[in-house]
Order: sequence, then C-alpha cells, then structure tokens
Amino acid sequence: MDLTLLRTFVTVHRAGSFTRAAALLGLSQPAVTSQIRTLERQLGRPLFLRRARGVTPTTVGDELAHRAAPHLDALVEIAGSGPEEQGRVRTLHVAGPPEFTSTRVLPALTPLVAQGLAVRASLLGDAQETLDGLAAGHHDLAVATARPRGGLFAATPLCDEEHVLVAAPRWAARLSPEVLREGAVVLEQLPVVEVHESLPFVSRYWTAVFESKPAAAATVIAPDLRAVRDSAASGAGLAVLPRYLCEEDLERGRLVALLDPPVPPLRTYFLVVRTGTLALPHLARAHEWLLRASGDW
Repeated sequence: MDLTLLRTFVTVHRAGSFTRAAALLGLSQPAVTSQIRTLERQLGRPLFLRRARGVTPTTVGDELAHRAAPHLDALVEIAGSGPEEQGRVRTLHVAGPPEFTSTRVLPALTPLVAQGLAVRASLLGDAQETLDGLAAGHHDLAVATARPRGGLFAATPLCDEEHVLVAAPRWAARLSPEVLREGAVVLEQLPVVEVHESLPFVSRYWTAVFESKPAAAATVIAPDLRAVRDSAASGAGLAVLPRYLCEEDLERGRLVALLDPPVPPLRTYFLVVRTGTLALPHLARAHEWLLRASGDW
C-alpha cells in the first residue's frame, strides 16, 4: 500500500475535512480527494462519509486510522532523527484556556524547555476552537474542560479545579449567614463580575450549590479570569473563580470566600491529543510531564 496515500488518509481523518487536510499537506483539494478515492478503490470500502461540513470516517476508516496512524507518526519521528537532525529542537504546540495554560501548563513545561524542547502556546477561550485546531494539526496537545467524543482524540484526566464564590471584604461584611444560604438573595445584594454575558461560572456554581439558575446580569464582563479576579478584589462585585487562581488573594484578605459548601463545585481538565500521536517521543514526554506535575496542583 502506498505510504503517500496512507499519510493523506490519516491527515484527512485527523482534520475532518478534505480542505483542511489539503492545507496541512500543501496539496490541492482535488489532489487529496483523488488520493482518498484511490485508496478506497484499493480497499474496496468507503473510508469517509461526505457531509455538508467536512467528512466523517466510516467504521472501516476509523479502524484503519487507529492501526496506521501510530506507525506513520513513528516513521516521521525516525525520519527526523538521523545524524543530520541530531540536536534539532523539537517544537510542541500546545493550546488551552488562557489562565490555566499560563499559570499551570507553561510553568510545568519549563524543565523540558531546558532539555531542548521549544514550546508554542495558543491561549484560546473557546473549547471547540481548541479541539478544531487540534484536529487540523495546528496543535499537538490541548487542555480541554470536557472529554471530547469520538475516536479522533485520546483524552486523559489531568486535574480537578475547585470553584469558589468570592467577593471583596467590604461586600462580604454586608452578607449575613442567612442571606448566604439563599442564592437569589445574594444576587440581589451584590453585583456580578463574569467572563461572559451567559454567566458560565456563576451559573455552574448556582446549579451545583443552590440547585437553581441565577437570575442576574453581570455588571462587569472581562473575558479573562485574571481580570475577573482583580475586578472582584477591587470591589466590583462577586465572582466565581478557580481556587488556584485566587488562593493568594484569599490568603492576603483581598478576597473572601463567601461560602464553604460541603461539596465544592469542581471542573475537570483533560489532556487531549490526536489518537496515535503519543508515539512521538517529544509529545509523549510532555504529556507524561504534565500528568506528573498535576499531582501538586
């Protein structure tokens, strides 16, 4: 079987689109389409179902991708590790939420940088955009807040993030314990600081703790949790923040945790790669390193 056809097939499988695969391979879309049709004729089975937006692999296509991709990736690694390539810096393209990637992921990878790994980070707030970029080959490794479905990705739980309801001390002093037990009353008395008009963090917290949806609108919207934290600390209103991001402010008294629920709301982060790519040594090393580092998070 022609390895060129297999390489094109695996690229289409990962990208989910002939158009994106063509761009990654430096080919025209008709050339990619022709190669896939040739491979399908050789196998006597369809490998993809054409959709309005991209393609979906058939069962045969998924099976072939899972069997072929690790070997093709290994061949690429071997081809790039000859004598003339020794000492070449390997580059890891990582993507994830801006705050978590900046605060946790990049510092954890620093020892590997000292060992010769180059890192390129994409700080993306949109989870679907992150996974689309991973599928298209723009990223090698992604941090996601939900486990992706399907066989295109392999996801490993990384760590849990505790969410805390916080406000500046002057706001906290106004709220009695009785008021704090009533979610609706809290929102009547304090303005809200959030990352989006839909109140994603406050809504998740209210559902978990008060078993209700918050009836409120944000007073301050800032699409970065670090800005939300600093706005809340300056007295702009209440906010729901990951504990790791506000721990120092809580210790210093710039923020106060308004509640201490018996079961705090959690969100799980996942390390996500394209299926088969952990055969690449530099990617496997970074993946393992992050999993080890997460034990201290």
